[in-house]
Amino acid sequence: MASKIKEKTVNKAAHRTSHAADTSAPSIRRPSTPSASNGPSGSTRPAPAPKSNSGSRYRLRVTAGPSYDPSTHKVVQVNSQSAVRIFNRSMIAEVRVRIRDYTGLPASSPKNSPYFDDPLHQKDRWSISFSFVPKTDLNGGDVVWGPDFDHPVRDRLPPGFNTAVRIVKNFIDPGIESDAYADRPWMYSPALSAWDAFRIGEKVGGGGEVKMPQGKDHKVLHDGADGDGILVAERYGVPGDSKHRKKFFLANSNRDLFVLEKGRLYHGDFFNPYIDFNEFALKLPGFSISVLDYIDDKTHVLRFVCKNRNSGDVYFVVVFTLLFGQ
Repeated sequence: MASKIKEKTVNKAAHRTSHAADTSAPSIRRPSTPSASNGPSGSTRPAPAPKSNSGSRYRLRVTAGPSYDPSTHKVVQVNSQSAVRIFNRSMIAEVRVRIRDYTGLPASSPKNSPYFDDPLHQKDRWSISFSFVPKTDLNGGDVVWGPDFDHPVRDRLPPGFNTAVRIVKNFIDPGIESDAYADRPWMYSPALSAWDAFRIGEKVGGGGEVKMPQGKDHKVLHDGADGDGILVAERYGVPGDSKHRKKFFLANSNRDLFVLEKGRLYHGDFFNPYIDFNEFALKLPGFSISVLDYIDDKTHVLRFVCKNRNSGDVYFVVVFTLLFGQ
């Protein structure tokens, strides 16, 4: 079966933000976009888009790595206890991905995770969770999170796209900024306000072991702090619950004062019910877009990145690739 699978990928159309919308939300400075040398130029060209839009004919594959270069990535065992460990000059990280009712690759991946049985996640469809130890101090205001692309998507934007952007900006993530019409589109949010869970850990040293708090029992991550990380949270005035922490870090001044310290362990989780990887659809409140209608030879990757908006340094990347099997 694997030999018959040709690479075909899905890309969420990047969202263009209306800067006039939600004027109460602080803006972030325009981030740097990935250079051509960093993009996956060496990746295999996907097969022509099939005429059928049956989602059952597709398989999803998830990879993660330290850069945009796909040759540096490893396949993520979705819904498993295994994490992909990532090393680069900026940090050590571990990444896990959970997807409800997963039917993608590798075939050995569990269909579900106990994570979705927790009351906090019973409505969520997917999650990217991670732990990381910075190798240098990182200014909290410089770290952004979100999808970006190596090619234009403006000719693939679906009808109602601007409506979807307004919904995201007004009801889901007020800190988001984007340029969907750029040659290299992006949609970034300040990481500290975008992550749905964020926990400050203890000092472990620059080369210390990264241990996922979810562990073997798939424990759900909650906001807060551990050990001497409690003192760090108190020093910066970081609230201990997700709702107030996200609001706290929407303020530029609070983000710019916060330092992700060299040698300290941090944990994060990004999750929501809005992306349905089984139907390959974006399902926002009162609005839905089928991704299969907008697949072509280029719009084939949904790529999330954690990076520095000023220097362009990439911390870690997670890629969702859609494969088509005959």
